[in-house]
Amino acid sequence: MLEDSLDDMQELPDDESQAFYEHHHIKIDKGQISLRIDKFLNTRLQNSSRTKIQQACDVGSVIVNGKPVKSNYKIKPLDDISIVLSVPPRDVTVVPENIPINIVFEDDYFAIINKAPGMVVHPAYGNYRGTLVNALAYHFNNLPTSSTKLNNDIKLERPGLVHRIDKNTSGIILIAKTELAMMRLAKDFYDRTIDRKYVALVWGRLKDDTGTIRGNVGRNLKNRKIMDTFPEGSENGKHAVTHYKVLERFAYVTLVECKLETGRTHQIRVHFKSIGHPLFNDSEYGGSAVLKGQNTSKYRQFIENCFETIPRQALHAKTLGFNHPIHQTPMFFDSQLPDDFTKVIDKWKNFSVSVP
Repeated sequence: MLEDSLDDMQELPDDESQAFYEHHHIKIDKGQISLRIDKFLNTRLQNSSRTKIQQACDVGSVIVNGKPVKSNYKIKPLDDISIVLSVPPRDVTVVPENIPINIVFEDDYFAIINKAPGMVVHPAYGNYRGTLVNALAYHFNNLPTSSTKLNNDIKLERPGLVHRIDKNTSGIILIAKTELAMMRLAKDFYDRTIDRKYVALVWGRLKDDTGTIRGNVGRNLKNRKIMDTFPEGSENGKHAVTHYKVLERFAYVTLVECKLETGRTHQIRVHFKSIGHPLFNDSEYGGSAVLKGQNTSKYRQFIENCFETIPRQALHAKTLGFNHPIHQTPMFFDSQLPDDFTKVIDKWKNFSVSVP
């Protein structure tokens, strides 16, 4: 029997960065006749053209018995095949919308977007319009399409998206403009060769100037809408590692740079919560209350003013480094902190001067 199990391979950091392509695992029947692998897969995978399969072979995304193969490889009985492909358009069509976006760089193969806080990245239940994906569909023509499963019957298009960040996280997003670029960049995310750094403001004074947070990240066992941390080696969640470096210390909060070794949903947010330093004003993970400081009405009012200044978790996707998907030249992009973030930092700087 042919065994074909389909899973979405996800590379989801705090920014929910995701390698939006599907991973097929196929175990060849012992009676299978010899056949070119591109032709064989073209008959087995829905909505995948032979050209796309050949491109996947060219970039090393088709693995047989643990080794990449070319499109002319002849399959044999009991071969074990693993395939990574970008997902074709499915049932729900994205409506292009003329929404302004900050395009900081683009060439023929990819674009870099600096997303403002408050913008939802892709349509989902309750947010079918007004998202970054709706804007991308308007500003760019014929973007390659990935998809996300909304339920067992519907998959939603996500043109151009290689990864994503939360609605209330600001910063850099990488957009693929061709199928080959998407395939290669998605594989880079999956292989963890993308260099991503974030800046976060966290509650409390971190003991060390540098550190590493380890702990599985997965869905909270009681509330599936949020994430949680679990011990390494636990059957719950997936392996996750966050490295951090202190950038500046204030009276009762700390500005940190975070480098992701792995990518899991809300990774930075839940990792810092797990060590007792939730992100400032992170309402989902306990950061939107007065956690450190003085028990005075004046101080509480100061915190409320800070929360009004940055009405979201204080997290920004600041830099992104990767090899060009076609030329393989190193690419690096940096972004400035948005106004709400810089203003709340200034408030803490001024306040800290008055604290002994």
